Amino acid sequence: MGKPLHETIVYPDVSFPYIMYTHTIHESIPAGRGFNDLHWHEELQITLVTQGKLVIQVNGINHELETGQAILNNKGILHVTTKLTHHGQYVSFNFPEKLLAFYADSAMEQNYVLPYTNSSLVSLEIKGEAEWERHILEMLWDMKSRFDMTKKWGWEYEVSIKTVQLWLILISNISLSSEDVPQSMKLQQERLQLMLSFIHQYYSNPITLLEIADAAHLSVSECSRSFKKTIHMTPYDYLIKYRIKKSAELLRATDYSITEIAHRVGFNHVNHFIQSFKKHHQRTPKEYRQFWNENTKS
Repeated sequence: MGKPLHETIVYPDVSFPYIMYTHTIHESIPAGRGFNDLHWHEELQITLVTQGKLVIQVNGINHELETGQAILNNKGILHVTTKLTHHGQYVSFNFPEKLLAFYADSAMEQNYVLPYTNSSLVSLEIKGEAEWERHILEMLWDMKSRFDMTKKWGWEYEVSIKTVQLWLILISNISLSSEDVPQSMKLQQERLQLMLSFIHQYYSNPITLLEIADAAHLSVSECSRSFKKTIHMTPYDYLIKYRIKKSAELLRATDYSITEIAHRVGFNHVNHFIQSFKKHHQRTPKEYRQFWNENTKS
């Protein structure tokens, strides 16, 4: 069974709900939702590119970032890193909005947090073009170093203070409508999440476009429009892409035959699987497994 779209973040310390992931093409440390893994979560997220270049898709919009650039993603937003240079790396800081509020119903929460996190704000690129952006990027590098080094007494305060300072700089320099997210936008996102979750759950079965549409109580045509508008591909193309992703995981982690893997991820014909896999990875499944094994040997 596939992963749900919703990520429940497991914090190293439940008494300090803050985590930094380090992502490459091959792994995430700590284990989490990494490269080419569409998902959403309740937390705010700031992603900093530490090496190479990447493309991150947020609610269907592609953002290209280079080393030293960052992006803020609001809570509850679908996002996925779709491209990353071979030796690329990025870190993601995830934290709940309550960290910025100090305590529930505070003036900070009412005036400086909820008006932004409950607004139409989806994401914000931080590329270092303005002085305030460069200041935020410097703070992110400093925060990364605090997570990388041995945790010293008081480090939680230091990270929290830095994050609140960063947030204040950010909201002081952006214009934002005071209106909440339009209901139509919320509904569109909810329906897409239902259809994607259906694919993630039943990808190994022979599923139809009608079944995908039914998962969100939509017509087939409206289902197709929703996919094309938000993730820029048809439902069928997304299904194939997800099956290929799951097959690559099996090729890396198991000794199953190519034929068995093809059937496990929902392909009825092994030749179709091989052709589809090569189209996505520029290698046949056999070549991919061999390349992986050769490059992961210690």
